[in-house]
Formats: sequence, C-alpha cells, structure tokens
Amino acid sequence: MERHNYFNIVREETYQDGQVIFEQGSSGTWVYVILSGAIEVSRTVGGRKYMLGILKEGEIFGELALIGSVRRTATTRAIGETTVGIIDRQFLDDEFNKLSSDFRSILVTFVRRFEKMMDRIQEFSMRRRERIAKSLSLKFKDRETFVSAYSGNLSSGGIFIVTKKPLRVGEKFLLRLQLPDLSRTLEIKCQVTWARQEAEEVKGKPPGMGVRFLEMSEKDSKLLKEYMKEISPS
Repeated sequence: MERHNYFNIVREETYQDGQVIFEQGSSGTWVYVILSGAIEVSRTVGGRKYMLGILKEGEIFGELALIGSVRRTATTRAIGETTVGIIDRQFLDDEFNKLSSDFRSILVTFVRRFEKMMDRIQEFSMRRRERIAKSLSLKFKDRETFVSAYSGNLSSGGIFIVTKKPLRVGEKFLLRLQLPDLSRTLEIKCQVTWARQEAEEVKGKPPGMGVRFLEMSEKDSKLLKEYMKEISPS
C-alpha cells in the first residue's frame, strides 16, 4: 500500500536529524502522520528537557491541539531524516463533526484536562526544588518594553519577582536574570503561575508574581544550577 493511502494527506515535509517540527507552547492545529523516520517527543520543565517518547512510521502526532484548541503540549524533533504528512484539515473537521455533540464535548474536555494535568505536574516538579531567598537584579518584558525588578526567592525551576505591576497569570514572557560576577544576563522563557497585586500586599509578602522557567539554553541552565549550588545552605 502506498503511504499516501494511509490518510488524506495534503502535503509532505522532510526534516533533517534534530530539526524541530513544532515547539512546546506554540500555536497550530496541523495533525501529522510519520511516513518515514522517527520523531522524538519531549517537554521542557524548568529549563530541563524530559523525553516523553519516540514515535515511528505510521504514528500520528499533533492531534491534541486540533481536538482541544490548546497550544502544543510538547516539542517534536526529527530523529534522522524524517518525512511527515500533513493530514487534510477539512477531512479531520468533517470526521470530527460526524460525532455526536456529547462525544465531541467529552473529547475536548479530556484534552483540556490533560493539558491542565501536565501543567500541574510541572508546577509540582518545580515546588519540590529548594527555594532560596535571594535578591537578584532582573528585567522582564512587559509586552513592549523591559521592566527592571528584583527577585524575592529563587530555585532552579522558578523565581519570585518583586514588582508592583505583575503580569497576568498564565502570561508568557522573556526574563533577563543577572547572576553575580557574570558579565551577561541569563535569558529565560517564563510563565506566570500566580500573582499578588499591590492592594493584596501583607507584611513580609510584597506584591509580585511567582514564575516558572519554561525554556533556557543548556549553557544558561548549567550556570544557574552552579549558582544554586553555591548559595544553597546544604
């Protein structure tokens, strides 16, 4: 059987070894089928990469974003030269709409619950890490410009940023963190997990936002881990 007969494929794309098909957190609802080669599926938590699995020829990926209208929950990367087929979106929509409204609702609920579960696991993983009270200079991107602030506490997976103008919960942004004796700043993609407004300030708990690290370079991750070891009481 020819590989085009597997599904209604509108286009084929070939990726070289290590090339990313889509990244965790990105938008997009294309659904893919692997025609040849293999795909690595991974998720980044607190700057660390975790392998979720390997997909091989004939397997489908990207379906969660289509069903639940959620952002990509993982990063997919080619292993060796890999060719994927993009399945006809109209065909998928037509097939999905043939299901009863109740069953469609169940599928959408399942996908969105799965997304929240992944976020909860990520938050739990971060909270298990040691948090150390430390004031460090930093800048975060407030939509258009970078705002200067400082940290209240720090772990290898997240940071509390002291600021009177915290971003919205769930908002993603770029953080520039300055470590002592380092000539350049670490650049970290982050997401706000909780926020405390100025009106909610209590003694010993200033306004600000709790932030988790989503992605940083291997070099920056190593520098941060080395710094955490230096300042850790243990």
